[in-house]
Amino acid sequence: MFESMLKYQDQMWQSIGETFVMVGISVGAALLLGLPLGTLLYFCRKGQLYENRSLSLVLNSIVNVVRSFPFLLLVVALIPFTRLVVGTAIGTMAATVPLSIVAIAYYSRLVEQSLLEVPRGTIEAALSMGASRLGVIFKFLYVEARSGLVLGLTASTISFISFSTVMGVVGGGGVGDFAIRYGYQRFETEVMIYAILVMIVLVQLIQFTGSTLARLLDKR
Repeated sequence: MFESMLKYQDQMWQSIGETFVMVGISVGAALLLGLPLGTLLYFCRKGQLYENRSLSLVLNSIVNVVRSFPFLLLVVALIPFTRLVVGTAIGTMAATVPLSIVAIAYYSRLVEQSLLEVPRGTIEAALSMGASRLGVIFKFLYVEARSGLVLGLTASTISFISFSTVMGVVGGGGVGDFAIRYGYQRFETEVMIYAILVMIVLVQLIQFTGSTLARLLDKR
């Protein structure tokens, strides 16, 4: 295996870089769009601050459809949209489009669940103290739910790494694509094991970092 590591080290570093690009952009999309979407899902629920059953039904339907769609089929179905957004349907940047869409839907649901764990009395206390609605969100709700939000993002990131392994279908590259091209298709089992070990290390590092940060943020 050591010989395989030396033989393919340049390709492996390139694949790791491609994985970081795909996962990094999808995590950014999850934070920028998934967090607000999850917050909106929470507030549109029955009995919440911005209760709106129609909007809640529409948003929940969209999120559920995206999350239930087989990822590989979603990648193929989004090829025209991907080409419209980035100008091509092939390559690492093209792979970030379906990944980002899944990331937004996936993390928004986890955000909603984390916010639901915040005691109802927290919002009522904030409103009674004269907090604005934005103040309720940023100064009370997110603060109380911050540990759960971090854990949700950690779990989401690990899922995005898993999704990225199939992006070789659209030439996205990444560690999964490396394992298929240089390991499976060339019948070099050591290379596949090498790629799997790299993925395991990446996941363990992300999980450890996320769990540690969540523990530090947890005020209970």
